[in-house]
Amino acid sequence: MKNWPYPRWIGHRGAGQLAPENTLAAFALGAHHGYRMFECDAKLSADEEVFLLHDATLERTTNGKGMAAAMSWAALSRLDAGSWHSPACAGEPLLTLASLASWCISRACLLNIEIKPTPGTERRTGEVVARQAMRLWSGQAVPPLLTSFSVEALAGARHAAPALPRGLLLETLHDGWLQQARALACVAVVCHHPLWNTATVARVHDAGMRCLGYTVNDEAVAQQLMALGIDGIITDRVDRFKLD
Repeated sequence: MKNWPYPRWIGHRGAGQLAPENTLAAFALGAHHGYRMFECDAKLSADEEVFLLHDATLERTTNGKGMAAAMSWAALSRLDAGSWHSPACAGEPLLTLASLASWCISRACLLNIEIKPTPGTERRTGEVVARQAMRLWSGQAVPPLLTSFSVEALAGARHAAPALPRGLLLETLHDGWLQQARALACVAVVCHHPLWNTATVARVHDAGMRCLGYTVNDEAVAQQLMALGIDGIITDRVDRFKLD
């Protein structure tokens, strides 16, 4: 991907911590603050509907219990995914990728889909998410960017929809990380922001890939990353930064 079509600033899970994450309320709030690109977490229900949720379990961000992947989408769709955040968001439902795609496309917003497989379903999740994303964004000028910490999920995504751009997520710079990104034909490496320095940015750029950092909520950190030449900043604080 020679011409990078994505903006520098990306709203984490919609609007980070300012609204219930991965819900339509969060993406709407991010857009209200001027964001044109968002990150979300995608996984599979028991009947393989692609929906948005970060955790493998339901307790933290819904009124449900247990493993999300054990429930059908019909059951998941009835859960309250907003009350945990604030009374004003009570009743906010979980969101399918299809619904978010329609919302993004209608508003000319772009998306970074983090493939977040339930353990044991890595490759299948990558395949299903990528195949659905390819269909949902068919004919659009800018496709979604697929990222994951799971090499197996990214391999599945590459197999199912090789034309969609991919990025390798990293919490540490483990041995062979750049070789993994190359082997997966990634267009980007997405690192926990303290990992970026002049040398690491140069290695990724020299390999023909872009550099993104998460989760950046401090102005001084953002300025340091921009001085390094980073290409994308994922933030919770959609209310804090002046967008460029």
